[in-house]
Amino acid sequence: MEKYWCAFAKLTKTGSVFVNLLYKYFGSIELAWHAEICDLYKIPGLRKNQISCFIEERNKINPDECLEYIMKRGIKFINFEDKAYPYLLKQIDNPPIGLFVLGDLTKCNLEKTLAVVGSRRASENAKITLNKILSDFAGTDICIISGLAEGIDTAAHKSAIENNMKTIGVIGGGFDKLYPKSNIQLFNKIINGYGAVISEYWPDEDALSWHFPVRNRIVSGLAKGVLVAEAAIKSGAMITARLAIEQNKELMCIPGLISNPNTEGIYKLLKEGAALVVNSQDILDALNWEIIKETNGIQNENTNQLTNQEKLILEYIKKDSLTFDELIIKTNLNINDLMVILTKLELEGIISQLNGERYTALV
Repeated sequence: MEKYWCAFAKLTKTGSVFVNLLYKYFGSIELAWHAEICDLYKIPGLRKNQISCFIEERNKINPDECLEYIMKRGIKFINFEDKAYPYLLKQIDNPPIGLFVLGDLTKCNLEKTLAVVGSRRASENAKITLNKILSDFAGTDICIISGLAEGIDTAAHKSAIENNMKTIGVIGGGFDKLYPKSNIQLFNKIINGYGAVISEYWPDEDALSWHFPVRNRIVSGLAKGVLVAEAAIKSGAMITARLAIEQNKELMCIPGLISNPNTEGIYKLLKEGAALVVNSQDILDALNWEIIKETNGIQNENTNQLTNQEKLILEYIKKDSLTFDELIIKTNLNINDLMVILTKLELEGIISQLNGERYTALV
């Protein structure tokens, strides 16, 4: 049966709503694929042009070749009937008929999933705040889900990796047409040990603009809760927030500067009842989660053995994420001494560097 799911996934002119209608009507994906035109016209909700497009594309697609292609590429395809298909995603309206997967989805805890969405032109303040909140989850089995776009998405995935958590990237095109291309290194990091990248689109399908709002239903659908870090009134993040509400997910927002246009959506959502998040505990409370950090004992032991200079630097970083130059000014240390101390603290898992610029505390 898998080859027919793959064949349906290769269709470009008909979406998952169409395929789901066929699947429910015939009760078999194989019967749906081989359906006669006269039978298709009997299905309530199908339009003539949809049927015509399906027949036209179906005549050009060989299901055996589709499955063979995916297997040769080393891409895993999880169809709707597969036991590995994420349970939460099955519960939404219009679930994807299947997911193309690179990386290891089995290593991600799909019972503790937090989707993080926000502006592609996110402020540094938003990215720093987000990293500080997520860094409190370092070493836990919480899985961070986002869309591998620029801005908040990128910050969320990077923060998960830096803090030894798993992360899932949901993209709006095929694996061969990754967008933005600037995230190819992040893409490779995720699929090589830090989680998985998934898509409902055939590997060579372009990342078209309309794919992204459609993709958002998967981002929220996979998650127990959705955290909005920054959002203009008209934005993809707001679309995801609305989807989260429709899917009965816990919706949370990080407040920001009221003078920033990208926070207008945040305050609208807060007024409508979204949970306010200013620290990691707010997320745990909203989702009724408890976490155990495997590295806590090591970190506490390390911090007890710090020198006075190291403790001073750590206290500065705990108050606010700081750049190397800002630490030079605050500590009056010379460049070499500060570099040695920061490297030591980073190796011991006490601090982390955000985007190669600002240092943030992990304890």
